[in-house]
Amino acid sequence: MPLIKKEKNMTIAILPARLANQIAAGEVVERPASVIKELVENSLDAGATSIHIDIDKGGVKRIRISDNGIGIAKDELTLALSRHATSKIKDLRDLEAINSLGFRGEALASISSVARLTLTSKPNAQETAWQASAEGRDMAVTIKPAAHPDGTTIEVLDLFFNTPARRKFLRTEKTEFNHIDEVIRRIALARFDVSFSLTHNGKMIRQYRAAATNAQNAKRVAMVCGQKFVDNTIEINCQHDDMMFSGWLAKPSFSRNQNDLCYSYVNGRMMRDKLINHAIRQAYADLLPADTFPAFVLFLALDHGEVDVNVHPAKHEVRFHQSRYVHDFIYSVCHKALIENNQDLDVFSQENTALNAARPIDSSVENVQYTRPDYVQSIQQVNERQSSHSSYRANPSSASFGANSVVTKSAMDNYLQLMTPEVDENLNQSVNTEPALFPDRPRVEADFFLAVEQHEFGIFTYQGKLRLLSLPILALHVQQCKVEKSWQPSEAKESEGLISQPLLLPVVLRLSEQQINAAQIYQSQLILAGIVLTINVNNKAQVQIRQFPALLREQDVSASFTDIINELLSFDNVSGSEQIILAIAKVLVTQSYSEEQAQTLWQRAKNSLSSEKIESILLNSVVVDLTSQIKQIKSMINN
Repeated sequence: MPLIKKEKNMTIAILPARLANQIAAGEVVERPASVIKELVENSLDAGATSIHIDIDKGGVKRIRISDNGIGIAKDELTLALSRHATSKIKDLRDLEAINSLGFRGEALASISSVARLTLTSKPNAQETAWQASAEGRDMAVTIKPAAHPDGTTIEVLDLFFNTPARRKFLRTEKTEFNHIDEVIRRIALARFDVSFSLTHNGKMIRQYRAAATNAQNAKRVAMVCGQKFVDNTIEINCQHDDMMFSGWLAKPSFSRNQNDLCYSYVNGRMMRDKLINHAIRQAYADLLPADTFPAFVLFLALDHGEVDVNVHPAKHEVRFHQSRYVHDFIYSVCHKALIENNQDLDVFSQENTALNAARPIDSSVENVQYTRPDYVQSIQQVNERQSSHSSYRANPSSASFGANSVVTKSAMDNYLQLMTPEVDENLNQSVNTEPALFPDRPRVEADFFLAVEQHEFGIFTYQGKLRLLSLPILALHVQQCKVEKSWQPSEAKESEGLISQPLLLPVVLRLSEQQINAAQIYQSQLILAGIVLTINVNNKAQVQIRQFPALLREQDVSASFTDIINELLSFDNVSGSEQIILAIAKVLVTQSYSEEQAQTLWQRAKNSLSSEKIESILLNSVVVDLTSQIKQIKSMINN
C-alpha cells in the first residue's frame, strides 16, 4: 500500500538567521581544513606577515589562528560576525575585479553558526584589544575587553557541536589533520613573503619562514614538495602583455603515480581549475608514461578584471574572460619549456606539435571552444582590448617598430589561412599531363633531372650537352617569385607588404650590437615584411618579436629572423623592398634535396617562372666536360 504523504504548509517565509547561516555553512564549512582555509585567507587579506595555526584533535576540538594583521576595530567586531559583512568589496565595480582572497562575507558567520567562536583583535591605532564571542543557536555576540598584541586571534571550539549529523561525516583525527596540512602547504606556496607555523596537539609540525629571494623561495618549495622535486624541475618565468606565468615545472622523468604535487595559483589564489590543469596536461601530452601525473608549482598573474572568481562555492575554480587565450598561453609556455629542457626527447615533428595544439579540451571544461574559428575570435577579442585598455598595449618605454602591436584587421581575417599548412597545388597535378617546356626533348618532364648529386646538384641534358644545375639556386628563384606575388597589394590587404601573423608568445632574442643597429636601420623594410618587434630599453642586446611573416610560419622564428638580419647586413644599401624579399626567399630555400624533391622543385619552377627565366637559368648552368673522362676510358680499353 503506497504511503500517503501529508501536505506541508507551502507558504513562503524568510528563513531565520540561524537556519540561513547553517545552510551557508554547508558550502563554506565542509571540514576543519575548510575552516582553516577561510580564516588564514582572512589573515592574508588583513596584511599579516606572520600566521600561527594551532589545532587539537584534527581541528575538531580546537582551531586557533593568530596573525599580526591590521586587526578589527571594536565597533566592527559584532558586524564582522554577521552574514554578508565584509571589508573586501563595497559595490558592483569591486565585484568585477576582486583582488582579495575573501569577498562574500560569509565565513565568520557560517563558522560561528556551527561552532563556538571567539574573535580577539587589536588594531595598531586602538589602545586596547577587544574580544567578541558567539556560539551556535541564536549566535548572540558578546563584547568584552581582552589582552592581545596588534593583530587578530580567532579560536574555534567544538566544530559541529550543534549539528551532530554533520559531525558524523568527519573522518579520523589523522585524516582530518592531513587535509589541514595540505591546505597549509598550498597556502605556504602561494605567499612566500609570509611565515607560517602549524602546531597539532601541542607539537610543532610545520614552520615556514618568510622568503625574500629566489633561493629562499626554492627552499620553501623544497620543504613543501621535497628537494628531489626542485632538483628535477624547470624554472619558468614568462610575461606576455599583462599576464605573468612563473613557477616550477617538473621534467617528464619526474612523473608521479598520483597527482599529489599539482599546485596552480591564479593571482595568489590556490586553484583546482579544469582549464589550467588541461593546458598543463596537454603540454606534457606524449611526454609522460601512461597512468602517471605531472608535478608542478605554477603561478598565473593577470588583470583582476580578466578573471571571475565568484563561480565556485569554495573558490577553487575561476572563469577567464578570454579562456582560450589563457589556455594557449599556459600550454605554449609549458610545452616549450619541456621540449627545450628535456635532453632525452627525440625532436618532435611539426605534425605532432600541431596535432597536440589542436587536441580538444575535455567537454567538462565550460565556456571554452576549441575550433580554429573561435581562436580567431579570441584573437579579435584581444585586439579589441588592446584598442580600449592601455594594459594590453606594448610597454611605452620600449622602442617599438610599427605603429603599434595591435593585430591588424587583415591579419585577423587571414588567421585561419595562416594557421593552415600550405598545400602545394602543383603536387596534386599529374606531371605527365602538363605540356613540355621544350617539345623537342625525348624525355618526359617528370624525369627532367637524370640524377641528383650530393643532394645539391641536378644533372640534366640541354642543347645536346650534359649540365649541372644548383638546386638551391633554382629554389631561390622559385621562392623569390613566391614572395613577390605575396607582396603585391590586394583588396584584402590594407597596404603593400606581407601578411603579418601575430605570435601567441613573443620570441625573445639576444643579438649583437651590429644586428641591433641593422634592425633599427632597416626598420621600414622589416615592417613591410610583417616583422613587428621591440627592443628592451634595459637590455639593448635583447629584442622581442611580436609578429612574423605568414610565409615563414613553418620556420623557426629565432633562426629565420637572425638569417634575415644577416642577409640585410650583407647588402651595401637597402632602399626598397627588393633586398628584404630576397632575404626572406633565402630563408625559405632548402639546401638538401632528394631526387623526388628535385623533380617537384622543377615542376614548381615551370608553374611559377616565365619561360625566359627558366631558359636563362638552364643556359647559366654548368656544362659537364666529359672529354678528359672519355680519353681515360679509351686508354684503359686500349691497354
